[in-house]
Amino acid sequence: MNLTFWNGKRVFITGHTGFKGGWTVLWLKRLGAIVKGYALEPNTKPSLYDIANISQEIESQIGDVRDLDILKNSILDFKPEIVIHMAAQPLVRASYNDPVTTYQTNVMGTVNLLEAVRACDSVKAVVNVTTDKCYKNNEWVWGYRENEPMGGHDPYSNSKGCSELVTSAYQQSFFNDLSSVSLASARAGNVIGGGDWSDDRLIPDALKAFDSGSPLIVRNPLATRPWQHVLEPVSGYLTLAEKLYFSGNEFAEGWNFGPNDEDTKPVGEVMDSLVAHWPNNNISWELDQHQQPHEAQLLKLDISKAKSRLHWHPQWDLTMALKSIVEWHHFWLDGRNMKDVTLEQIKSFEKQYVE
Repeated sequence: MNLTFWNGKRVFITGHTGFKGGWTVLWLKRLGAIVKGYALEPNTKPSLYDIANISQEIESQIGDVRDLDILKNSILDFKPEIVIHMAAQPLVRASYNDPVTTYQTNVMGTVNLLEAVRACDSVKAVVNVTTDKCYKNNEWVWGYRENEPMGGHDPYSNSKGCSELVTSAYQQSFFNDLSSVSLASARAGNVIGGGDWSDDRLIPDALKAFDSGSPLIVRNPLATRPWQHVLEPVSGYLTLAEKLYFSGNEFAEGWNFGPNDEDTKPVGEVMDSLVAHWPNNNISWELDQHQQPHEAQLLKLDISKAKSRLHWHPQWDLTMALKSIVEWHHFWLDGRNMKDVTLEQIKSFEKQYVE
């Protein structure tokens, strides 16, 4: 990743009011990019978008990716060079409660975004952010490679598999060798970091419980996931966008951005590590005895292709990720300037690219 590449680049990002989008925007602004965000209002209170004053950093439009005309006009008005599509309904359990909105947002939202890009002649590179859950999960002990079948047991996972199929169809039909636009998809693991207050996610649920002095109720302590700090996949997205910008369709395909194998760990082990990093020892977790909707037990990503062809490598292991989360969270509790805290963590992560 070339940090100087982003200076002066015009970047349109959907989902900028979300957790991952907020970190991406702050990093892009630090690198000198000109950024416009398009998303719904934050769906949590508090949110990284609000407490880091992200609306003051960029041109921000509150809008829905399900509305093609408004989305298209937003992109045409801004004339971006690079588009990063992060807007999504991102939760498995929420997709059981409202599958229609999940599919409308994650599938037709992708279609609308790509249709808007087709109408905008300034765009050179598009990264569609999906998920590790897009694969047909056979509960294998080895990681999924980018050429594995799409699938998804629950509506969320399946909708992201559908988004991948939409991306592939648009690559072949519209953004091919005859086009000036290069399109790729990016599949990350279980992303964690400071500033995430989403419901039904392990780390945010743990922080809420610990703050209240209650034990965290864990649904599935044996479920194994590829855990990674939010800056890991974001660095992958930015690396991929740069490659698309310069080398076009050589990199226009699907890419995995997950952790190293040793950071694919069971939920219970992650919780034990988080407890160990907490400043006091009066916190704990317990097993939820209630029946739960289906969630995959084992999921891993093979990141060999990104390492080999993009020269992208994970930098912060799970221990460092959890340490940074605890630090970020306690700075927030102490009333610190959270934009500055977030930028300091980004600066620390950046050192790998300048040393």
